[in-house]
Amino acid sequence: MSSRPLSPALVALRARIARIEAGDAARPQVLPFGIAPFDRSLPGGGLALGCLHEVAGQGDGAAATGFVAGIAARTRGGVLWCVARQDLFAPGLEQSGLPPDRVIHVEAGDDRAVLACMEEGLRHGGLGAVIGDIARLPMVASRRLHLAARESGTLCLALRRWGPGADGDFGQPTAAMTRWRVSALPSAPLPVPGVGRARWRIELVRARAGEGFEIELEACDGTGHLGLPADMAGGPAAAAGGRRRAPG
Repeated sequence: MSSRPLSPALVALRARIARIEAGDAARPQVLPFGIAPFDRSLPGGGLALGCLHEVAGQGDGAAATGFVAGIAARTRGGVLWCVARQDLFAPGLEQSGLPPDRVIHVEAGDDRAVLACMEEGLRHGGLGAVIGDIARLPMVASRRLHLAARESGTLCLALRRWGPGADGDFGQPTAAMTRWRVSALPSAPLPVPGVGRARWRIELVRARAGEGFEIELEACDGTGHLGLPADMAGGPAAAAGGRRRAPG
């Protein structure tokens, strides 16, 4: 008994995915963080451009949003940011180095529409980065995003935000090149009254051909760069590349 033949479009998509996974595509360029623990732990010495990356944050996800904005700020060109609800805080993005005149906002309505807008933006090929705020990322959708990013060379960032009592599906496998978890920490005390630069705990949960780690760093500045706290610079954690994690 013969099985039903696959559609030509599905056959072509599977063939393209196979070529990428087999390594036929050119090695992607990278965007260094300028922080030794990050760059030493990532293949090629930085975050691979033309790939899909995931960043998770709980609650309002402010720390994860700032982390993603800082990455996008260091790319060239416009940034397409797709959301299901209009809750991005433009001054906060600019504080992480991403000014309003570089951001194209798309309010898509739901995760399915966000994913479709992300893929369309990636296939455009003229953007510095494409970002999507999504609660869930199915494997098939992640493969499509990764494929579109590889074909255009555009950086793709999936920002996984969810509210209290929900954990999305971040534990499920996807086609992302790296997976990060970012959470807020108390800022370092100042010698005078005031609030110091925000600190984040940044975990590299998974990296293809790399090793996970976690480290505490200062939040992105106005140029999109993270900072190594003064009490850590040159210390054991900096020299060892942060605290190593078991592969995710």
